[in-house]
Amino acid sequence: MASLSGSVGKGGANAAADVKLVQQKLKTFAAMPDGKSFDVKVDGKNTKSLEDAIAEFQKRVVGMSRGDGLVEPGGKTWRALNGPVPAPPPAPKAADPKKLSGASWWRANQAKFPNSDKVGDLAGSFQSNVKAFLKALEAAGASVDVASTLRNKERAFLMHYSWEVSRGNVKPAKVPANSALDIVWDHGDDKASVQGAKEMADLFKLKFKPSLTSRHIEGKAIDMSISWSGTLKIADKKGKTVEIGSPTNGESNKELHKLGATYGVVKHPTDPPHWSTDGR
Repeated sequence: MASLSGSVGKGGANAAADVKLVQQKLKTFAAMPDGKSFDVKVDGKNTKSLEDAIAEFQKRVVGMSRGDGLVEPGGKTWRALNGPVPAPPPAPKAADPKKLSGASWWRANQAKFPNSDKVGDLAGSFQSNVKAFLKALEAAGASVDVASTLRNKERAFLMHYSWEVSRGNVKPAKVPANSALDIVWDHGDDKASVQGAKEMADLFKLKFKPSLTSRHIEGKAIDMSISWSGTLKIADKKGKTVEIGSPTNGESNKELHKLGATYGVVKHPTDPPHWSTDGR
């Protein structure tokens, strides 16, 4: 190991040969992660920028809480300058392409997390209420198409974060881990990550932000389309017949919404097919 004849840096003797030696040693540390500040000019001249680089080296490599910008012969800073250059961190392992979010992942995996369209999968009293409401609708001649009842919680997770990542609301790397889902949201590139999430959101046909605490997950919601012709003569929960005209659909007819509420089946105010225990 080469030796210094005197101190170098702030308040040092700063003999040209010693300064040049410190500069050469310091410059080798420019190869370390974020080591640009150590890429000093090798000219044998002490400068403020050299003193600052020494102080930064003392804090980052030597471990001093406050660098003094001075290299002493045989001192800790000099010994560190003659030590190994910290290696850069290993490059992150590339994710398996099959695990990356996007249309390919959706097509290969989404069927593993199916929703139910069976009224019998709804929870407790809400199931009974829905059955009674559907029976009244059927008796009145209405057409009912049930699209969804109980929602798979993993599917809800996928839907929620497809929406959030695709719209830039959540960074791909910040999506919480889910042990039930073998999916990688962070492609290592923001644009690709957002595109992957968008492809999934499109395939889920999302029009509204999906909730992680949806009544569907609790078995307390049903998505259904209701339609009829002319005037619908239908009994409410107490058996009173109510005549309901246009619009002849369950999405926008306020009178049908009121009648459904008598059965404990409450229409969501903005989600067209959604009915639940409390309208949420």
